[in-house]
Amino acid sequence: MSAAIRTTCAYCGVGCGIAATVTGAREVAIAGDAEHPANRGRLCSKGTHLGETTSLESRLLHPVIGGKRASWDKALDLVARRFRDTIAQHGPNSVAFYVSGQLLTEDYYVANKLMKGFIGSANIDTNSRLCMSSAVSGHMRAFGEDVVPAGYDDLEAADLVILVGSNTAWCHPIVYQRIMAARAARGTKVVVIDPRRTETCEDADLHLAIRPGSDVALFSGLLAWCRGAGLTDKAYLSRSVDVPDDFWEKVGEESDLWSVARTCDVPPADLRRFFDLFAAHPRTVTMFSQGVNQSLRGTDQVNAITNLHLATGRIGKPGAAPFSITGQPNAMGGREVGGLASTLAAHMDFAPENVARVARFWGNAGIATKPGLKAVDLFRAIGEGRIKALWVMATNPAVSMPDAGAVRAALAACPFVVVSDCIADTDTTCLAEVLLPAAGWGEKDGTVTNSERVISRQRALFALPGEAKPDWWIVKEVGRRMGWTGEFAFSRPADIYREHARLSTYQNEGRRLFDIGRHSAVSNLDYDEMAPWRWGGAAFADGRFPTANGRARLVTITQAPLPAPLADWPMTLNTGRYRDQWHSMTRTGLSPKLGGHRREPLVELHPADADALGLVEDDLARVATPQGESIFRATLSEGQRRGEVFTPIHWTDRQSTGGRTGLLPRPLVDPHSGQPGFKSTPARVERVAVAWRGFLVARDAPGQFDALWATRIRIAQGWLIELAGDRDPAKLVRHLLPRGERIETVDAARGQMRHAVIADDRLVAALYLSRTGSLPSRDWLIAQLAEAESASSLELLAGRPAQARPDRGPIVCVCFDVGMKTIIAAIANQGLASVEAVGVALSAGTNCGSCRPAIQRLLGNGKETVNG
Repeated sequence: MSAAIRTTCAYCGVGCGIAATVTGAREVAIAGDAEHPANRGRLCSKGTHLGETTSLESRLLHPVIGGKRASWDKALDLVARRFRDTIAQHGPNSVAFYVSGQLLTEDYYVANKLMKGFIGSANIDTNSRLCMSSAVSGHMRAFGEDVVPAGYDDLEAADLVILVGSNTAWCHPIVYQRIMAARAARGTKVVVIDPRRTETCEDADLHLAIRPGSDVALFSGLLAWCRGAGLTDKAYLSRSVDVPDDFWEKVGEESDLWSVARTCDVPPADLRRFFDLFAAHPRTVTMFSQGVNQSLRGTDQVNAITNLHLATGRIGKPGAAPFSITGQPNAMGGREVGGLASTLAAHMDFAPENVARVARFWGNAGIATKPGLKAVDLFRAIGEGRIKALWVMATNPAVSMPDAGAVRAALAACPFVVVSDCIADTDTTCLAEVLLPAAGWGEKDGTVTNSERVISRQRALFALPGEAKPDWWIVKEVGRRMGWTGEFAFSRPADIYREHARLSTYQNEGRRLFDIGRHSAVSNLDYDEMAPWRWGGAAFADGRFPTANGRARLVTITQAPLPAPLADWPMTLNTGRYRDQWHSMTRTGLSPKLGGHRREPLVELHPADADALGLVEDDLARVATPQGESIFRATLSEGQRRGEVFTPIHWTDRQSTGGRTGLLPRPLVDPHSGQPGFKSTPARVERVAVAWRGFLVARDAPGQFDALWATRIRIAQGWLIELAGDRDPAKLVRHLLPRGERIETVDAARGQMRHAVIADDRLVAALYLSRTGSLPSRDWLIAQLAEAESASSLELLAGRPAQARPDRGPIVCVCFDVGMKTIIAAIANQGLASVEAVGVALSAGTNCGSCRPAIQRLLGNGKETVNG
């Protein structure tokens, strides 16, 4: 067995270290890296099961032009020529790059250099615009630079952790586990501020289910209360912070306790308890994520938080800071190189002196001189015909952008679309003329930066498959073919990293905290062996900030009334992530383990709203907005506020006829950051009547077929496809079932059809349809696909074994395949009273720990639903 390779996880911005041991041609054993400062050996469910996602299934392995295989030379020459000709005819702003937080820093750097430094346009934006650009804008307004002033160790030093707009237990599980460990060890108080009651709330001291968009009122109200209580740090303000003349007047507007409680729609007693907790615990970390950023007032919401910390002096100290936690593995690296259209490079904006400095460094006077188009405006410009050539790198905007239907139409109309990706068939690649095969996670070599500013190495585990190439190589080859041979003469990632480091320190002289000049001349060997390290140190510990006068800034924020529900769109749509899926499921969708947690896209709504709409659990429901509509499976949750619904972002046309959340949000953005407001779209919900329901388990996924509802998920040895429709289901059978010996039964009176297909004495597919009756449990049938010998015909048609087995219910612990009903039974029968006791009895929660909040919820209420 080979030695473990130290690398970094492919998923969220926590940036966990991984020790990966290659065990076969495309096989790897995954463990947490005990020496990495982010996770200290722990991994969440997604990281734990990365080994299930490294096959070459679905990979793009050679260049494609117009649907036909092509050579690299032909593809690169075409891309260079079409971009060059478009620029010559229409100018540099007629072309654009749309890139991704999945890129490594070295990939990002080369793409940014080519577009801004040599094409001469800033029309390069990133999918990070969708998740953290409001934090960037807020940091720059408050601190003068996009610097996250906190680290994970601060969470363990804090006496109070406030989690705002963050389902941390699901979206950043390792950070959540660190918070919970600190809580157990030293009694850390935890407050969760989120319209939904998520699993993050299970161990919280207080949950404020505020009205969406009322964050500014909440934090400005808290600051006004602190000022009245004498809790502002006047000495710190005098020494380190500029306060606008009208600041305190604006903060005081409608900021009494009762007004804030009314605006936020929370009980005044709960609000006062929150204020008292803040007053009693000066060591406070306020950690925020998409619920704050993905708002039409996201930047103001960020600055309401930074205002609070600056005015009370809770920054630059152990256990005291505002903390923006990012969603992608290298969103921070992209921010460092300038991958956003609104920044130039190395934390510099487009101020004339910065443009001149970067032009000198890159040796080209024709660099971009002003910001480019941000994501929503960029795709709008494509649709309007102003951008005529687009290169998409490592992302899937046909799914992830708001108003995704309009984005698809824009891509289809664009004269020239290039996509470089590791996946062959996505909702975006099908709209491209040129496909370029890029390295995937297990083949990438470079660096990433996590949410606490720690730079880590990502190292290749496998050789590049087929004709795939690293993203940096693809971009630099196009740059060379466009005429800039010497400027893109990189031969390895270390070359790019050194240049990136040199630019960060070039004529910096302390102007910017981002300065990694210590690595300007790092050797290839030292780069290969680089251990994780954090740039910027303990940011702002000296009370000085990277502004012209060295002082931070309080930002005046005008209160704005929250919109009332619309008559035709009376509900509010909130969107977000599931625990065990990632983005558009091109990677996590390959894992049977991860697919077990949520097998279908659900719309979560309050039981009272469901009752008014005539919906019950497991009905189909259509969610519609002015932008589009999609069907979801309904689930009822007391954790939803009345009048609000939640849908997941992950499902695409490749997995489902419904669940297409991207079609629904408005293409409206924060005026400062350009970040879309995914968290509060006016919507309506209605029940969808079906004539029948059913499901298919099969070794191979069937080809195209027509059904009102069909959503598929990976299972061991094959696929599970949930089905429902309003037409005669008999017509589906020939499309869904493969060849082989078929056994079947039809019960017209009960409206049931059951079919099984056997080949070589093994089950290869089983289809169950019902108009009125119940359907069998999926789990036993899924297990039959792995059996060497088929069960009896009677058992298969019944959908259960002759000897009844307990129904374990929905999977809670994916690591040990422990279901909800198994846990509930063990709690009741064995008198289990803690998560630890459940772990001893069933092993659930003892590996990655991602399911521990769900177990805590079951211990707390015994309900037979686990809807985060």
